[in-house]
Amino acid sequence: MRNIIAIFKRELGAYFATPVAYVFIVIFLFLTGIFTFYLGGFYERGQADLEPFFVFHPWLYLFLIPAIAMRLWAEERKSGSIELLMTLPVSLSQAVIGKFLAAWCFTAIALALTFPIWITVDYLGEPDNTVIVVSYVGSLLMAGGFLAIGSCISALTKSQVIAFVVSVVICFFFILSGFPVVINFFQGWAPQAIIDLISSFSFLTHFDSIQKGVIDLRDVIYFGTLIGFWLYANTVAIEVKKAG
Repeated sequence: MRNIIAIFKRELGAYFATPVAYVFIVIFLFLTGIFTFYLGGFYERGQADLEPFFVFHPWLYLFLIPAIAMRLWAEERKSGSIELLMTLPVSLSQAVIGKFLAAWCFTAIALALTFPIWITVDYLGEPDNTVIVVSYVGSLLMAGGFLAIGSCISALTKSQVIAFVVSVVICFFFILSGFPVVINFFQGWAPQAIIDLISSFSFLTHFDSIQKGVIDLRDVIYFGTLIGFWLYANTVAIEVKKAG
């Protein structure tokens, strides 16, 4: 645990050592504001809730989270510092978890800074704050899923651009699998069990469920399993590259 914390502090500090972190946070806050108040029709809806805020999160994360994750390992491999990291008294799994937690914490900080939107809806009406809190938790879990995928892909290449593009494509498939267009395509000929399985892989299916204000254990297990699987794949990918 001590090694994970050391890696975590090192990586989190590295984010704020350059202007990149601040640029990302500003872009994230700007886009959430645009999507909530303009595209989401926050005022026009006449309802005291944050549905217009959370409904766009999967699409924001689709591009912004891979932008965070693409440097996690690709930069280490390109600069050669990964060899130095491997010589430290830190296991590979500890390094993977530490770097992931730092990126996840950075994302949580960006998400927490959207609190003025919450204050706005509290000022204008009487929202169900329990639903809002649960939706924030669900959003953070979903961000973790995006990050785990991006971290694994980053470990496979030295190019941050390639890591970004491939991560976006894979994450897009995880979103798309719950879309009505995909479900309707299979509905005509596939068994219901197959349709339910495909739908169950979607970020949207589980995030929409959490947005209703109830944290279902199945949704938590889904995101936890997804994160665990991709972090394990991340470790394996680095081991294979190191052996090669």
